[in-house]
Amino acid sequence: MLGPTATSERAGKDSSEILPPPTLAPPPPRLPIWPLGLMFGLVPLWWLAGAFYLGWPLLGAVLLALLLVRGRVPLPPAAGIWLMFLAIVTVSAIRLESSNSALTFGLRLGFYATAMVVGVYVYAVARERAGHTVVLLPLCAFWFGLVTLGWLSVLAPRLGMTTPVELLLPGGIADEPFVNDMVHLSTAEYSVRSLDPIYRPAAPYAYTNNYGSAYAITLPCVVAVIMLGQHKVLRWLLLGSLPLSLAPAFLTLNRVMFLSLGVGLLVLGVRASRRGNTRVAASIVGVVLVGVVATVFIPVAQLIGDRVGNSDTNSDRLSLYAEVLRRVGESPLLGYGVPVNVDTVSAQAPIGTQGQLWMVLFSHGVPALLCFLAWFVVAALFCARATSPAGQWLAIVPVVCLVQIPFYGMANQNLAVAFYAVAVAMALTERELASRSGPQLPPTVQAAAG
Repeated sequence: MLGPTATSERAGKDSSEILPPPTLAPPPPRLPIWPLGLMFGLVPLWWLAGAFYLGWPLLGAVLLALLLVRGRVPLPPAAGIWLMFLAIVTVSAIRLESSNSALTFGLRLGFYATAMVVGVYVYAVARERAGHTVVLLPLCAFWFGLVTLGWLSVLAPRLGMTTPVELLLPGGIADEPFVNDMVHLSTAEYSVRSLDPIYRPAAPYAYTNNYGSAYAITLPCVVAVIMLGQHKVLRWLLLGSLPLSLAPAFLTLNRVMFLSLGVGLLVLGVRASRRGNTRVAASIVGVVLVGVVATVFIPVAQLIGDRVGNSDTNSDRLSLYAEVLRRVGESPLLGYGVPVNVDTVSAQAPIGTQGQLWMVLFSHGVPALLCFLAWFVVAALFCARATSPAGQWLAIVPVVCLVQIPFYGMANQNLAVAFYAVAVAMALTERELASRSGPQLPPTVQAAAG
């Protein structure tokens, strides 16, 4: 038989050995997409069970287990920055002062770590598959759930009920306001003491600002799938869902939702004009026109004006921000672990809330905030090199997030949604760069998990 042979000679200095050529290790098995569908596609089910918040890190643990079993997992660009952020947050636990603080600290840390796990998992999945529509399917299912529950919030704004998870929790934990908001089912935010309350859709979230944040982060992903056009049925379903989504989104009256989307579309428009991409420009015009037509039926500007005129939202936020800046000087490196309640501000919310920037700064210190912001900046710069219409739409997700960070909290599921979109954008950008420069992918930080 012909084939490589190995011989050895025992003759002193001239002894030599002919070894068979090395064999390449087989590629690792592909990661399945179904766990992402379980996590993002079944949001209405998790919400009804009361497990949308407390169960989210557990679903992330499933992804982590699959990554560890598979091994040889590539890390996306800028992963080291987020790992450094997680390390600082973990060390800041020494600043905690009570067991209740440890519970909320652990949950927020779980959301931060889960976002990283989702990003790594999706990045690996996207690199292993030729088409990106199938990778984005769980986010499309998340979008459909967001629109459906948004309409439930519009049609039944006073709906609320006790969930199975709420019943299973010990009374002392379930009655904690922070936990109760997460496990008790409610569809909208409104003032129960008002004679004419303003109902603002929130489901599946505890707070309407989170709904508005999720809408602005997910919308570019939906348009990206439409631009890919690989599945016609899905494409038409998404096109039909866009006008339907506007009513619950507009009725949140989230000013930052409009601002972040506006900035994202402006950046996208500038990039499209510089590159002469008429498809992207036309898609921007289409999205804007749909929104403008919706304002004919929903007087959103008037509703926002009425709400702002009848609330102290702006002054409350400013008092909280000023207190954060005053206190962070006393613990600039590690912060205070978690937001705290005080009676020295006009707002009822704890210091370190009303915006992710202020939460990270107050809870974990200046270095953690720099790492948090740096990840989004690096992600935005890396994804800006995308040239395809879908890639350019996905590339504005970190831009949208950067606008939201000073005003909206992101220690929730929305951080994982953002990492999901950015991971797909990074994989798509790398593929486009490789197709222009040759078969070799640009160097990325890689590590083996497990």
